[in-house]
Amino acid sequence: MSVSSEKMSPAELRATIGLAGVYGLRMFGLFIILPVFAFYAEDLPGGDNYTLIGIALGAYGLTQAILQIPFGWLSDRIGRKPVIYIGLILFALGSLIAAFAADIYWIIIGRIVQGAGAISAAVMALAADLTREEHRTKAMATIGMTIGMVFALSLAIAPTLNQWIGVPGIFAMTGILAVLAMLVVKKIIPDPQISRFHSDTETSADSFRDVIRNTQLLRLNYGIFALHATLMALWLVVPLTLREAGLVANDHWQIYLPVLLLSVVCIIPPIIYAEKKAKLKPVFIIAIGILLLGQILLSFTTDSIMATAAALWVFFTAFNLLEASLPSLISKIAPVGAKGTAIGIYSSTQFLGAFAGASIGGYLFGYYGSSALYGFCGLLLVIWLLLAITMKAPAAVRSKMYSVHSDMDLNQSKELSRRLAELPGVFEALVLVNEKIAYLKVDMKGFDETNVIKLLEEGVK
Repeated sequence: MSVSSEKMSPAELRATIGLAGVYGLRMFGLFIILPVFAFYAEDLPGGDNYTLIGIALGAYGLTQAILQIPFGWLSDRIGRKPVIYIGLILFALGSLIAAFAADIYWIIIGRIVQGAGAISAAVMALAADLTREEHRTKAMATIGMTIGMVFALSLAIAPTLNQWIGVPGIFAMTGILAVLAMLVVKKIIPDPQISRFHSDTETSADSFRDVIRNTQLLRLNYGIFALHATLMALWLVVPLTLREAGLVANDHWQIYLPVLLLSVVCIIPPIIYAEKKAKLKPVFIIAIGILLLGQILLSFTTDSIMATAAALWVFFTAFNLLEASLPSLISKIAPVGAKGTAIGIYSSTQFLGAFAGASIGGYLFGYYGSSALYGFCGLLLVIWLLLAITMKAPAAVRSKMYSVHSDMDLNQSKELSRRLAELPGVFEALVLVNEKIAYLKVDMKGFDETNVIKLLEEGVK
């Protein structure tokens, strides 16, 4: 028994890059209309109703939140690729409905259908099927970084694409990209030799109740809800603010691109500091405070392009830092055998936040003005700040996985779990017979991997 230090195999690399591309193309289609939709909706029948505009922006989040976990369970029954194909077909169909929509109501229907293509859980499960345990974290990180890059790219190029092909053309383009993504799944991504449940990436019905009742995880779930609710609500007013300040819509990329690039550069030092110095909680709290400051500044900088740009930089620096920190906190806090369940619930809550933020934000903006919208966002963030201040500091641990090739019964796996948990530097351990995996949470400073290897080798004799 040994843990491979080899690089990812060509098949693993192909699977990781292919799945990151598929996931990224789909998220690109959801994100790209954010900076331009408010302008397009003004000329649509029903587009004078900001509640409907908000629902159109966030409708994908509702169906995504509802169907993401069930689609993951369905992929366990009928296979990963069939579920991904179904999801991409739905996404392409929703994109085409929105492209040919004659009014705001058909846009809403299109966005609902787009969100129904909830493939994220199936993509993660397929990535787990196609990568070895020692490389799975790298695969998931690659997919996560792709989403971040796609978000930045979509905001930067949306105004230019809008100038060239308009919002209907953007919707049609995303539908075509979904079809191309199906070809990537078919031609580039390998078929898994064995497809099985993975506790680190999939939602388990058995652990669902325990995760829902975990108050520390609930705080983080509220956090991602508030983060994306605020983000989606702000997209109802920020493009209009820039236009009213004198920047034509097609030039908005000149603000978004440098703001996003600078914000990404600025989050690197605090991320390194938080992990190396085990200061994740204070950095986390400061980031929420900066996010709150950023949205307050946005509410007071409506007359100046440069002041709005500076406020956006403050906001997105905190946003990107929190977006990167929250999954790490989930991994540290979630029970070792329920990480996938915690991530699944967290992700569904994120999409629910997108729907709620856009819908409620649209209603408030339409009937009470931008002050009410900013007040709503501020309230969400103040509550989050209070929850973060009172949360327990997470242990400075990392997750590790090891293959267990031995055939053992339940009692033997419990005994092996107990012995692993007693090793120096190990905070928690769980051996799952059906997955043939040992999941550990460890303190890297006091952890000696050779002790784990030796104990696992003894367990298979």
